[in-house]
Amino acid sequence: MDLRIFTEPQQGATYDTLLTVAKATEDLGFDAFFRSDHYLRMGGADGLPGPTDAWITLAGLARETKGIRLGTLMTAGTFRLPGVLAIQVAQVDRMSGGRVELGLGAGWFEEEHKAYGIPFPKEKFARLEEQLAIVTGLWATEVGKTFDFHGTYYDLTDSPALPKPAQRKVPVLIGGHGATRTPRLAARYADEFNIPFASVEDSERQFGRVRSAAQEVGRAADDLTYSNALVVCVGKDDQEVARRAAAIGRAVDELKANGLAGSPAEVVDRIGRYAEIGSSRIYLQILDLHDLDHLELISAEVQSQLS
Repeated sequence: MDLRIFTEPQQGATYDTLLTVAKATEDLGFDAFFRSDHYLRMGGADGLPGPTDAWITLAGLARETKGIRLGTLMTAGTFRLPGVLAIQVAQVDRMSGGRVELGLGAGWFEEEHKAYGIPFPKEKFARLEEQLAIVTGLWATEVGKTFDFHGTYYDLTDSPALPKPAQRKVPVLIGGHGATRTPRLAARYADEFNIPFASVEDSERQFGRVRSAAQEVGRAADDLTYSNALVVCVGKDDQEVARRAAAIGRAVDELKANGLAGSPAEVVDRIGRYAEIGSSRIYLQILDLHDLDHLELISAEVQSQLS
């Protein structure tokens, strides 16, 4: 089971804070550092000092880390033109020496679009399908050849399809709860399917849908990696769990019901239930980015039992 650290910087984080967490992620032996792609806080957080751009952040981290994978859960398709996104991701992949992964979603948070003047189209999912075709098509085009795409929303003619990523193929993550279109899209384009904040039972059903969709297009179901993203709150004892839950404005019982919370043994057991239904990677949503002791505890008492 791979454990990856997943951050939500729109809730309030500077680049320096993210760098500190990313370096701790690397030093403590976690597999990857991922971040969300949002420009506006959610809930009661103050969001100070303001948002950081996902791909600018990852570009900086690419030069300041050495081994961890870097990526997004999920880049919003509404934020970037697909040709520009392909260039950005390829460049950051080069800057990292081939450690980047692209999680790409349709975009959903209308308020942040209004706040920063970003168009919020009605046909987001159909646009996402074209975006995936364009990004992966640009990367797959042989050097010296050109790429063309003529769709409903995007039109590319004689693109040199440059630059190329350092990796032969940048892993693409697709995720979500949709019962029909999402599994179909994952079966066609994804290297990994991720379901965020879902129960074991809901995860199992969704993984099953993706597996079936993969087989329908002639792809082996096990060709994809299946993963979960879950909030995490671990403590050596009940008091420490309660303190960490209070720090992120959540109740312990709610965290235990909907995420990974409790003692290291409880969390290891909970992760084991996800492993049983086919999940091989967990993105640990870390909401208090200043509590590095939390990461150290997870590394020492949870990750060590799963490796």
